[in-house]
Amino acid sequence: MQKVFIGFFVFIYSISNVCAQHKTNWLGAGKIVDPYQYTQVKHEFYNNAAVSCAHPLASLIGAQIMKQGGNAFDAGIAVQLALAVVYPAAGNIGGGGFLIARKPNKEIIAIDYREVAPGNANKDMYLDKDGNAQLELSQSGRMASGVPGTIAGIFSTLPSAKLNFKLLIQPAIDLAKFGYVITEREANSLNSNKNAFIKNNSHTPAFVKSISWKAGDTLMQPELAETLILIRDNGAKGFYEGETAKLIVAEMKQGNGIISLEDLKNYKAKIRVPLSFDYGDYHIYGFPPPSSGGIILLQMMKMVEKTANIKKGFQSPEATQIMIEAERRAYADRAEHLGDPDFWKVPIKTLSSDAYITNRISDFTPGKASKSVDIKGGVIKESEETTHISIYDKDGTMVSITTTLNGGYGSKTVVGGAGFLMNNEMDDFSVKPGVANMFGAVGGEANAIVPGKRMLSSMCPVIVTKNGKPAIVVGTPGGTTIPTSVFQSLMNVIEFGMNTDDAVNQPKFHHQHLPDEVYFEPKFPESLRNALIPMGYKLTSRASIGKTEMILIQNNKIEVAADRRGDDSVAGF
Repeated sequence: MQKVFIGFFVFIYSISNVCAQHKTNWLGAGKIVDPYQYTQVKHEFYNNAAVSCAHPLASLIGAQIMKQGGNAFDAGIAVQLALAVVYPAAGNIGGGGFLIARKPNKEIIAIDYREVAPGNANKDMYLDKDGNAQLELSQSGRMASGVPGTIAGIFSTLPSAKLNFKLLIQPAIDLAKFGYVITEREANSLNSNKNAFIKNNSHTPAFVKSISWKAGDTLMQPELAETLILIRDNGAKGFYEGETAKLIVAEMKQGNGIISLEDLKNYKAKIRVPLSFDYGDYHIYGFPPPSSGGIILLQMMKMVEKTANIKKGFQSPEATQIMIEAERRAYADRAEHLGDPDFWKVPIKTLSSDAYITNRISDFTPGKASKSVDIKGGVIKESEETTHISIYDKDGTMVSITTTLNGGYGSKTVVGGAGFLMNNEMDDFSVKPGVANMFGAVGGEANAIVPGKRMLSSMCPVIVTKNGKPAIVVGTPGGTTIPTSVFQSLMNVIEFGMNTDDAVNQPKFHHQHLPDEVYFEPKFPESLRNALIPMGYKLTSRASIGKTEMILIQNNKIEVAADRRGDDSVAGF
């Protein structure tokens, strides 16, 4: 277990009320959540319930919600709202996401609250008069935003929760209103994005100040607090209608944004049918399109499952090569075949069939790299800034949630008077066939821009059972590296026998078909790099890949890990 102290003692806040001195306990809770004195806990064991997410305060809030009698859905709602305050780089009420969960009665639910293209969007909206892609418009500023879905997703989750919504949102309101201490990593991030915030806003957002941020500073967001109060008091209409909706549209009109009042009022979360497949004794549930994560994960795991290469063990050249080649082929299919199933016929049945997957990996040659130029999307004939939350409660409920603004701090535009960042998810569409987005992903007609359409996502929230019992809750941020990070983390547990701490923190690699390169983290072994290069692989070092949150349930114990690549932290009891 690792604990890291952060901040200075100033005051304590309550999920039920804040007294004059702002010092009070959570009613009915045995512990105090203090936004000015908290620790990062990276790896722990619990008996009853656990949370792992991108910020210690959000994890502590989720654990306390469950300790007060809430279930994993209650915790999921409270954690998402808290992250909207304490993790602004991916804080999510201006974005969207996916939730997949398993209830104690074994019911699986999948809720899609991905952003959608505004009604005035069109497939050529990011092209100049000569047909050249203008990616700066899809990646920053007001025109980059799709219609947000997170608040609709939260209220679609609420029927599965137990506690009153006002109790679940109050921690986020208090954090925004009275502030919290930021870490060194958060301070550096805010400082490095200062110019982008100034460029993309007509007012000065809470994230900008005259001097540099430093660890231990207090970030207060009073406008965001007022937005959360409107949601508390008016439900989803407090966001999609009324004052907040007017502020969003007014912000759009400050530049070239196209979200309208009608777009906001008409947004709906959708219930999807989850994907599922077996890997040995494990049964894995993933999210279907418009997320590409579930189908990519299914293909990669099934491609390697019965090969001799994977049995050679962790970081062996043989196992690493077959995993790279599985990644290459799955991402080729992503570009060719995946999009919003309400607008594009996605051939899920074929893509996930044993015959198709066996054929896709049949041209693999041990010891020799394939070439992406030779590997297209399969022929089918058929009638990086994100955040993840893993939660498990005492009744056996498993909840896996991934939400995003897309790039770090999304569009960099804060809604004036409302205090939250808007997403830049329009860049996740195929702006032009053959043109890569900010994560290097190349798309085609399946993911073209259409009004009301959901853009293709790489998010990959996952829950896993073993012999019919809860086993693993996992997910990660990371743009197009999300499915490969989840793939490798799962393989580290299921195939290579690791604990959660090692599974999420071992160095990772990534191949996404195009560009034809294997990206690897700095701690990727030199001996393994030296084995792959003669096979014909182009290797490229890059910064950290993903920030995985994993819960493992076995032997009547809950083992939970938060990725050491960030300020991620676990909590439980």
